[in-house]
Amino acid sequence: MDYENIGYLKNGNPRQQKAYSILTDYQLLTRLGAYTPIVVGTIPIHLDIENSDLDIICHFHDIEEYIHFIKEAFSSYKHFYIQTHIQKQEPSVVIKMEIEGLVIEIFGQNIPTKAQFAYRHMCIEHQLLCENDESFRLKIIDLKRQGYKTEPAFAMMLGLRGNPYEELLKYEKR
Repeated sequence: MDYENIGYLKNGNPRQQKAYSILTDYQLLTRLGAYTPIVVGTIPIHLDIENSDLDIICHFHDIEEYIHFIKEAFSSYKHFYIQTHIQKQEPSVVIKMEIEGLVIEIFGQNIPTKAQFAYRHMCIEHQLLCENDESFRLKIIDLKRQGYKTEPAFAMMLGLRGNPYEELLKYEKR
């Protein structure tokens, strides 16, 4: 699947269609274009639940310039919030905002987007969904509704032990 082209969302389920409308109406990916944005998470692979947010990952080279851009571009949106932290020894920037009732999270690191964990996990999860039947997907969704995050839900369904985020990456090499 080509996740760099969001056209697949346009004809998807109602939540995917809403995501597509927001992304295009507000030109979010166009505005983030310099940072190689990719929509990731549960909405693209039809694992979202009622409170799932729309996740976008970005690749920055200069964190200060990126933060300045993000504030200029998005600080006027409802519930705008920005946080910096270290994730896996990498400086990271997370923003959250809300558009038309949908919470949007934009995550940036100085790592190419296709090398970021969120993208890699999503691709693996999509592969696993394709290899299993619909009941597998529905069980993942049920676990998410019980409070499990996506990767731990997959790990539970697959019987994986250890850190679910790291264990899932082993499927990348298959």
